Amino acid sequence: MDKKDEIILRQLDVIRSMSQSSLSRMNSDFWGTPKPTAPTPAGKGGEAARSADKKPPTATSGGEGANEKKEEELPPPEKIEDLKKELNSYIGLKEIKREVKNLINMATVFQRRKANDLPTTDFSLHMVFTGNPGTGKTMIARLMARIYRSLGILSKGQLVEVDRSGLVAGYVGQTAIKTQKVIQSALGGVLFIDEAYALNGRSENDFGQEAIDTILKAMEDHRDDLVVIVAGYDELMARFIHSNPGLESRFNRYLHFEDYTTDEMIGIFKLQCKKGCYTLADGVEDEVREFIEDENGDGITFGNARGVRNIFENILTEQANRLAAMDEFTREDLMTITRADVLHARGMIDEEPPEASAEAPAAEDAAGEAPAETPAEEKKPDEPRDDA
Repeated sequence: MDKKDEIILRQLDVIRSMSQSSLSRMNSDFWGTPKPTAPTPAGKGGEAARSADKKPPTATSGGEGANEKKEEELPPPEKIEDLKKELNSYIGLKEIKREVKNLINMATVFQRRKANDLPTTDFSLHMVFTGNPGTGKTMIARLMARIYRSLGILSKGQLVEVDRSGLVAGYVGQTAIKTQKVIQSALGGVLFIDEAYALNGRSENDFGQEAIDTILKAMEDHRDDLVVIVAGYDELMARFIHSNPGLESRFNRYLHFEDYTTDEMIGIFKLQCKKGCYTLADGVEDEVREFIEDENGDGITFGNARGVRNIFENILTEQANRLAAMDEFTREDLMTITRADVLHARGMIDEEPPEASAEAPAAEDAAGEAPAETPAEEKKPDEPRDDA
């Protein structure tokens, strides 16, 4: 394998790994900088820093024997100042940032009143997140788990993410067991239920209500060490919450996630380029903007930041295809995204150079060789003769 093939394979491996890890890295890749590394305790070396830098585990469901596993030593809570700084670094989310800061302030005062033996009101931390896909709901849920851990409200600060399929079973009596396992894995952290409206009973034999009842009981039994966040589309979530008095009484905090503007999505794209060591050639940003605007025509199916991620990966694929066809390329070539890369990713054809055959006569003339003259009869074979 020569050096060129080795570089191309390395480039394609980067693209493949980015695709495989896109969901697990969404909180740092799309909206801001990775969370700051906790300071290294004296005598612990680099191992403690690496441990503190790991994000709390994210699960899709509670596994068998979750309670039987030996409790792992948790990293120290992060500094609330660092978490606030990370929140501010996210692109967009103006109203969400304001609401999260309000929650941080209220939770901080709440904890200090308890520490000073002062009475406290019933302070609910359970929340409803509404908005279209790709607007940062999971990322903010994960951040809230870390914030609550930092403030001492939650003991672990992990995020357990599930949907209907992770809670509802297909047989009588199995849903409560399945849901309870998920709840056990979420204790000490945040249980994040995406598309929670799907738990609403679809028929008399549907077991979604059993899952809801189990979750409501757990919210009451573990009110000091479990936060539940439900998320989904605006109207569907409103119907879901108002369909059950128990849900209405426990969920009284609503955070609406607005769609990203085109400028914000361009900012997300450029952030991806910065993290991946890519640069845009002159005029390419305008092409990317037009690409995003075209794909985001209906404002729903594009997927906001997820759509930007897909566009970014498609452009990188076309860049790799272009480089693979070159005999030689430099480090700068590997870092540069061109207009042709964007146009090919859009399914458009870049302007082709003039045909070689059209330039051949001029080249021959320059060499002193005139092209053979074509007989008039061959030029216009169908033209009538004057003597006909």
